Amino acid sequence: MKKIIIKYGAKEIEAEPFIKIEELFKDEENLSYMDNPTVGVLSDGVLRGLDERIETSCTIERVPLFSSLGKRIYRKTLCFLLFYASSIIYPSRKMKVEHSLGDGFYFHYLDSGSFSIKLLKEKMMEIVDNKERIDVVRLSHLDAVRILKENKYDDTVDLISTMNDESYRFIKAGSCYQLYTEKVLPSFSFIRLFDIREYSGGMLLRYPQMRSPERIREFTDNPLLFSIFSESKRNRKLINFRSIADLNTAILDSSISDKILLLESQMRRKIAAIADDIGRRRTVRIVFISGPSSSGKTTFSLRLSNELRLLGYNPIKISLDDYYKSREEVPRTADGDYDFECLEALRLDLFQSQLCDLIAGKPVNLPSFSFTSQKTTFSETPFKMEENTVLVIEGIHGLNPRLYPDLDPSCFYKVYISALTGLNLDHANRISTTDNRILRRMVRDYRTRGTSAERTLQMWPVVEEGEKNHIFPFQNNADMMINSALGYELAVLSPYAVPLLRSVSEDKKEAYAVSRRLLEFLSYIYPLDSRLVPQDSIIREFIGGSIFPVT
Repeated sequence: MKKIIIKYGAKEIEAEPFIKIEELFKDEENLSYMDNPTVGVLSDGVLRGLDERIETSCTIERVPLFSSLGKRIYRKTLCFLLFYASSIIYPSRKMKVEHSLGDGFYFHYLDSGSFSIKLLKEKMMEIVDNKERIDVVRLSHLDAVRILKENKYDDTVDLISTMNDESYRFIKAGSCYQLYTEKVLPSFSFIRLFDIREYSGGMLLRYPQMRSPERIREFTDNPLLFSIFSESKRNRKLINFRSIADLNTAILDSSISDKILLLESQMRRKIAAIADDIGRRRTVRIVFISGPSSSGKTTFSLRLSNELRLLGYNPIKISLDDYYKSREEVPRTADGDYDFECLEALRLDLFQSQLCDLIAGKPVNLPSFSFTSQKTTFSETPFKMEENTVLVIEGIHGLNPRLYPDLDPSCFYKVYISALTGLNLDHANRISTTDNRILRRMVRDYRTRGTSAERTLQMWPVVEEGEKNHIFPFQNNADMMINSALGYELAVLSPYAVPLLRSVSEDKKEAYAVSRRLLEFLSYIYPLDSRLVPQDSIIREFIGGSIFPVT
């Protein structure tokens, strides 16, 4: 059989067809975690796991552990390690992974029995020390259902039953099976740095951040955020909407219209409850709204304003974007790029002086900033707060106390909003909040600005960096948090997102790899007609057709 040529850096490797990728990196067998080993490759732009085989000549590029793609492979393998260890120690119990919290993922058992963190951690380290392998297997539909039922993975059975494909790929270690939705390592040997701690009836599986891969950061609790996750979970349970299988079933049996109305009613009640809380405080004159990209801040602020009007307030919306400096005045990053995300990109002196004047009852000419001309103009008619006026101020820095150092805390109320996705594919495969927001932003930016999916995915690491520096550190300052994710939204976003993701070209490497991963989990979700979405829904901010002026 004719040999193939694999180009890797300056080298050209001659190999047999169907060579396993991990064989190309045999010299890394004895590397440690801190040696930043190879955890995958980009083969002509396609992300491939070390367990996969190369059939034809190609060019490859290593994916190191300490990279954006590498960290996902590490974390997915780490999660599978905990599931595998649990299946050995507690074989009759079912574990579920939920949301992220404090540099980790929250896990819990579906029963109320006790568990030992010590035993779980010891078993995990034993598996790592033994360098146990992870196999990728393909099972027929019938075999998959049989094995999953034997292991009591009923939610995965429900999911694949809605798909009814001929076969499915699984990752396997011992008798532990999981749907293969993301790349994993071929063995557990590199999973050296992690921690488990008990938390709220379950446990947090914690991992290092790639900024400081040599350590796990000190744990910072966020009880308010956890309470919002728990509240969302209870709300979904009330209407029997707990997984993608439930979503698919509702679409199939046409009960989805009722589910949408119930989910939107829950959102409406939450927004009204926030307005009521503001009203009870009496002294609140300013509401700050902050959250990461594509959280639905604009629609939320408009819906909250309507609820405040029903309580007798006159809400006036102000955007922090109107206080931007011109490009020449904006600070630069260490790389020399303009840092539009930092607090110093705003005219803080103007904002703070105007805010103090407004609270003192003085008239103010409010600014309007044009991103096109990079110029600020001021309203001709001065604005003055009346007794029933409430300022609703939206912007990413809304929870940063440096924004309003001279204000009496009793006069403002702070809301943190984010799309905190709650639906899992199944017990072992969570859908990250970040992925939900990427899809929202991609659909919106293509519709409103003509931005390609490719460009959105390429820019996302910059967006994430800004959020890590300027939004997430202050989320604990919020008086109230709200989850803007709606249980049905991925089915609505899918028909818009799938063609955009398929348009990403292979030569864009990381963007292409992310697009393939997103397409993989969207393939499990039935598409839903957007005409079922109410006009005042937060989702309309992204797909269009909103009753509000949000574009």
